[in-house]
Amino acid sequence: MRGIVKQFPGVRALDGVDLEVRAGEVHCLLGQNGAGKSTLIKTLAGAHQPDEGTITLAGEEARLSTPITAIKLGISTIYQELDLVDGLSVADNVFLGHEKAKLGFTRTSDTHRATSALLDRLGHGEISPATEVGSLPPAGKQVVSMARALSHDARLIVMDEPSAALAHDEVGNLFRTIRELTRQGVAIIYISHRLEEIREIGDRVTVLKDGRTVAVGLDAKDTPTSKLVSLMTGRSVEHVFPPRPAPESFADRKVLLSVTELSSPGSFSDVSFEIRAGEILGLAGLVGSGRSEILEAVYGARSSAGTVVLDGRRVKGGPDRSVRLGMGFAPEERKAQALLLDQSVADNITLSALGRFSRWGWMDRGRAHREAQRQVDELDLRPADLNRAIRTLSGGNQQKAVLARWLLDERKLLLLDEPTRGVDIGARAELYTVIRRLADSGVAVLLVSSEVPEVLGLSDRVLVIREGRVIHSADAQDLDEHRVLDMIMEGSAL
Repeated sequence: MRGIVKQFPGVRALDGVDLEVRAGEVHCLLGQNGAGKSTLIKTLAGAHQPDEGTITLAGEEARLSTPITAIKLGISTIYQELDLVDGLSVADNVFLGHEKAKLGFTRTSDTHRATSALLDRLGHGEISPATEVGSLPPAGKQVVSMARALSHDARLIVMDEPSAALAHDEVGNLFRTIRELTRQGVAIIYISHRLEEIREIGDRVTVLKDGRTVAVGLDAKDTPTSKLVSLMTGRSVEHVFPPRPAPESFADRKVLLSVTELSSPGSFSDVSFEIRAGEILGLAGLVGSGRSEILEAVYGARSSAGTVVLDGRRVKGGPDRSVRLGMGFAPEERKAQALLLDQSVADNITLSALGRFSRWGWMDRGRAHREAQRQVDELDLRPADLNRAIRTLSGGNQQKAVLARWLLDERKLLLLDEPTRGVDIGARAELYTVIRRLADSGVAVLLVSSEVPEVLGLSDRVLVIREGRVIHSADAQDLDEHRVLDMIMEGSAL
């Protein structure tokens, strides 16, 4: 790709971007949210048409007028939110849209044989073509998406945050599958905000910033992290996590949340803990260990037994009761569970506080917009356009909007599930500062993250969760990543 320019009304998303990918390599594409990565890969996928520039594939100029054109030329894209149909089988998903059929009838046996061959090629012959995709774990769904790409004879596969929904042990399987593809000459464009993954799986790196290429062909394994961060952000991010109070400072603070023997069949059992005012309690564990389910039960969004008390009042009933008592919840799937994507930034921020801005059934929109603007300014949400559809914001700014919603009303407790998923390193630092500032103001925070360094760096105390049980509790400063991983992988409290 040479000199790629793409303009939308009021914004120049790509301003002369260059990208060169070689056969059989893993080429990592880095950049902050809003740097132009998504626009670039959508241009490569045929979903956007460049205003200027050329795309050359295997030495010949390519006009990617539609996604179908790109697929026929061997370019497949696996987006962060997988486009699989859970109710269909693996084989039906792999050949969806180009079914093996004769006289209008699908040839099931041929489809299954071809799917088995593709899964064997990926090193995952244990997955049955007849299995319903919805029953597979996230790692299995990633494999099915790659098999679908290969069913189109893909020469280049774009992977957008492929490890975002994977547990620690599943990432290794993903990398083995990627290496198998590159050995066969398939090129991979790999997009991730996790710099440690770039080192492990990548060959070369291209960095985008503000719609421009700021570095091309960097060595993925030898380029210092400080240089990558500086290129992405235009500044050095030395201290990502803000300073936290000394553990002893919480001893005399008021207990805001008390959870006693909380259980949900099939998810977790006998979970008990307390969180004091201004304290951040982190839950560390693998995907499926019960961490997210604990947050849902505390919030009242999951059926459970046990006792939850917030600021001296028993929490019983659904989320509406929890909100009235002073809870706020930022779920992991913000697009599906937290945001109205086609509504404006202002509508999303004021969603949980409509009662504050209405009288006799009429909304005071002027006041609602003023309050929303105050939150936008305090959180430095960009762009600061209240009327903009929230789907057009980057991941980090969407997450800020979710937080702004709960900050509009004073919250006593915030439940944060994967608050930085899909968020770049610069925006992460900003979110960490916001979360710590909230805690310093007296808000209690219950945090879940798949990234152990994030849990340890942001939390004051940590509960280690394995198979639905708390196996260890300690001050965050007394733990390290290796020790926590040993506990959650092996199940022994050290």
